[in-house]
Amino acid sequence: MASTAAPSAIPPADLESFSSRLKSSTRILALLGAGLSAASGLPTFRGAGGIWRTHDAMQLATPEAFDTDPGLVWQFYNYRRHMALAARPNAAHYALAELSGRKEGFLTLSQNVDGLSQRAGHPLEKLQLLHGNLFDVKCTDFYCNYVQQNNYTDPIAPALAIPVEGTDPTSFEARHAVSSALLEKKTRKELDIADESIYLPSVPAGDLPHCPECKRGLLRPGVVWFGEALPGKTIDTVNQWIMDSKKIDLILVIGTSAKVYPAAGYVDMARSKGARVAVVNTEQGDARGLTKDDWFFKGDAAIIVPEILKGVIGDVR
Repeated sequence: MASTAAPSAIPPADLESFSSRLKSSTRILALLGAGLSAASGLPTFRGAGGIWRTHDAMQLATPEAFDTDPGLVWQFYNYRRHMALAARPNAAHYALAELSGRKEGFLTLSQNVDGLSQRAGHPLEKLQLLHGNLFDVKCTDFYCNYVQQNNYTDPIAPALAIPVEGTDPTSFEARHAVSSALLEKKTRKELDIADESIYLPSVPAGDLPHCPECKRGLLRPGVVWFGEALPGKTIDTVNQWIMDSKKIDLILVIGTSAKVYPAAGYVDMARSKGARVAVVNTEQGDARGLTKDDWFFKGDAAIIVPEILKGVIGDVR
């Protein structure tokens, strides 16, 4: 049943068998990854964009990086917020939101932090965010528990304003290209403005977002950084949903390899409850581990997902 066809040529037998299963399913788990938002023009985390291509994004996603240079980290996350706000939910986001609304026993676990599922109208009570949200912020002061959700201010602080690309390319590149030159603390005069390695001006801590409640701590993005625990409430909610299920009919794995735990474990947990697996991704390797009773649909999620869900939700956007 596994398919490697192009998006426009999903084998009718695969589409029919999947649609039949979907229609009869009352308990569905969806696992979403970065590939879902790629069709909206958002780069994956590790490929966070050309203007950040000279820096390892993972080195900016740690508590230690924020302690060392919060200005640099906030420039990176302000850029990611800006890009996410400029993007629009694609047809797959809308299709999943519609399916979630139609299927009572539906739960989505998303590894994405871009807010596109929410903006597509995905029911919040059926959406769990494994890695947090770019648009939540929280105080870093040990004694303060301030959290603000859905902060869409762009830029989040005036000092982080992104110049309009094209109006002054030199200024744009200088503000946003992280390079070895920055890491080596070179001065602006030592750098070639035409080179990719361009100095990124520092932003003083006093110009970064501060907590409006305690007035002491810096605000930080409400995402899970490397070295931090995943949100316990989210993990507990998903685990409880699975344990409460006498049977799970289907697990949708969309835009993710699901090879990293704990996400990888949910496929096995769903299988143990009787679920059949449907993978939608661009990589053939993600078909490994599927059985003859599962499905692999290769291609762009924005094209594939609305097509395979059409039997239940009809045409969306």
